[in-house]
Amino acid sequence: MAFLDNSGDIILDAVLTDVGRERLAKGDGSFKITQFALGDEEIDYSLYDPEHANGSAYYDLNILQLPVLEALTDNAAGLKTKLITVSNNNLLYLPLIQLNEVFGGDQTARHGDGVFAIAVDETTEKKFTPGTHLVDYGENINQSAKYIRLDQGLDTTTLSPSMALPGDLTETQYIVEVDHRFCELYSSDCQERASISFIDDDNIATYYLSLGANSKFVFENNVTAASVATQVVDGPRGTIFQFKLKASLELNDSTSLFTELGNVKTLTDIGGTSTYYYIDSYIRVMGATTGYRVDVPVRFVKLKAD
Repeated sequence: MAFLDNSGDIILDAVLTDVGRERLAKGDGSFKITQFALGDEEIDYSLYDPEHANGSAYYDLNILQLPVLEALTDNAAGLKTKLITVSNNNLLYLPLIQLNEVFGGDQTARHGDGVFAIAVDETTEKKFTPGTHLVDYGENINQSAKYIRLDQGLDTTTLSPSMALPGDLTETQYIVEVDHRFCELYSSDCQERASISFIDDDNIATYYLSLGANSKFVFENNVTAASVATQVVDGPRGTIFQFKLKASLELNDSTSLFTELGNVKTLTDIGGTSTYYYIDSYIRVMGATTGYRVDVPVRFVKLKAD
């Protein structure tokens, strides 16, 4: 990663992603750029100076001359903060997506160390009591009530949650990126495995889950009362996205990824304490309407043999 000097003329630095270059290389005329995204990772808006002595033309000069990030081909690293266009200029609040860790008690709460911990095999699962706050089951997922839930809406006490969230602010589709080497997405009732849209060259699997088409994952939040203990959005509420994680066969059957990418630590379990392999990762959840993104921290754990 590098910066480009932006102190003079405007710079346009564009590259194709790995997937884009692959499609272009086919040479069959099918490659067309139909979508693009803009971001502002490198911009420090606090540099805006409405008191500049030289007048309004200089208010944003320091911002415009900030060095910019060079274009990246890695879709997993680029554009972490995407810009969006909202046609309604009268909005006072923008919707957000946030983890709901208070719904159903420990069912949706994070485990220790601020992560959602997943036991990747049955041997590890048996070291922990089902449904405890400590770890979720990644092999026998139907034997644990825990799952991950995210709520969407306007988080403000100024507007009543009984008000309907406008359609252009309601997330009806969620884009989820997961390291396919580690896990797959299942519905919170364990009855449906999410369909993968594609897997890129970095083993990142992308899912598109929509209201209506994927009703076990995405559904409307019909709670309209204020100050409800199970809700994390105080204002008008949109949709709910919830899921479970099933550990991959590679994590289940082998320690190779743990030794290559992870580490070891001691955890408290049924027998007292034991040593475990672990890999820290995250599940990236993005709203297709607003582009709002949440990175959900997850930890995959496996009992280390003596």
